Amino acid sequence: MRKVLSFSAFLVVGLFVAQYLPAWSGSDYGTVKTVSNVLLYICLGFIMINVGREFEVDKSRWQTYAKDYFVAMATAAMPWFLIAIYYIFILLPPEYWNSWDAWKENLLLSRFAAPTSAGILFTMLAAIGLKSSWIYKKIQVLAIFDDLDTILLMIPLQIMMIGPRWQLLVIIFIVFLLLSFGWKKLSKYNMRQDWKAILFYSVLVFAATQSLYLITKNLYGEEASIHIEVLLPAFVLGMVMKHKEINTAWEQKASTGISFIFMFLVGMSMPPLQGISLSGDAAGVVSVTGSQEMMPWVLIIIHVIMVSLLSNVGKLFPVFFYRDRKLSERLALSIGMFTRGEVGAGVIFIALGYNLGGPALVISVLTIVLNLILTGIFVLWVKKLALMSYKE
Repeated sequence: MRKVLSFSAFLVVGLFVAQYLPAWSGSDYGTVKTVSNVLLYICLGFIMINVGREFEVDKSRWQTYAKDYFVAMATAAMPWFLIAIYYIFILLPPEYWNSWDAWKENLLLSRFAAPTSAGILFTMLAAIGLKSSWIYKKIQVLAIFDDLDTILLMIPLQIMMIGPRWQLLVIIFIVFLLLSFGWKKLSKYNMRQDWKAILFYSVLVFAATQSLYLITKNLYGEEASIHIEVLLPAFVLGMVMKHKEINTAWEQKASTGISFIFMFLVGMSMPPLQGISLSGDAAGVVSVTGSQEMMPWVLIIIHVIMVSLLSNVGKLFPVFFYRDRKLSERLALSIGMFTRGEVGAGVIFIALGYNLGGPALVISVLTIVLNLILTGIFVLWVKKLALMSYKE
């Protein structure tokens, strides 16, 4: 529980720092932001490599995972759709309801609610003695699949944001190559997997993606550059590693520390809560979401509660499947998927790159904070339902 609360605390502290960072850093603000963004991408790469390492499937029985992938995809899609609709019809004025720009921005921003925080969830379920249960094993498959679904769907969402260009064909080709390589070489390479090695790999992934961006920017300009986010390359790199479990105390502390730094940097990357996004103003581009006036705090809190409810109602989708299991087990499985964390925060950070902001951004960040705080309660609820199912 302390670890989960620490995630929230680091995110909130980073959010607080973001409010005063322009004043504190003065003329060095641009440099500070660049350095923090580089560190954030490296930390995100570290986290996604570890998520990819957890992706272990028996390729000879791939058909048996089809149902699980469908359930995971729907479990990720339901909260995403519900929140996107809420953002459009509740947060925006009626003149934006038929605006394609408004829809594509909110479809990207609301994707933060899709992924389950696999790392936090697996750790807490194992700690309460559920590692050998059906609930744990099924959650492990679904959580990894909905992370994968989030990563893959970010590609077309980002394509919608930048519009039709020939560079999109290159991006799609690279994505296809990465996925093909990951599947063919799944768990094949016996690589070092201590935290230092994984951090080094994440630096290499960031360097490769950033180099591609800078080279194409030099050749074709900013508008025609090719930008591949670290999410998919890092995940695929984790996939191809032959998974090794390293459970030393120092290893866990180092991995947790990097996740804490990531959450702090995500908070620090947020624009000031009052006013329009600084990044949007500086670039001379203001998005539909970023152009909305900030709401009173009482109203923001109400929206945070509503968005949290919608996101978790959407995660109840698995209740309607696996009918051979007891209702209490299926409900426990669904509630276990309520946890949010690093990958969702990473989606918000990527959305910031498109100058998205305004009340929707603040509500999204605070919704992640609220769900992190409630994670301990969710896990205890899962334990209670699991014990109930065993007694029946």
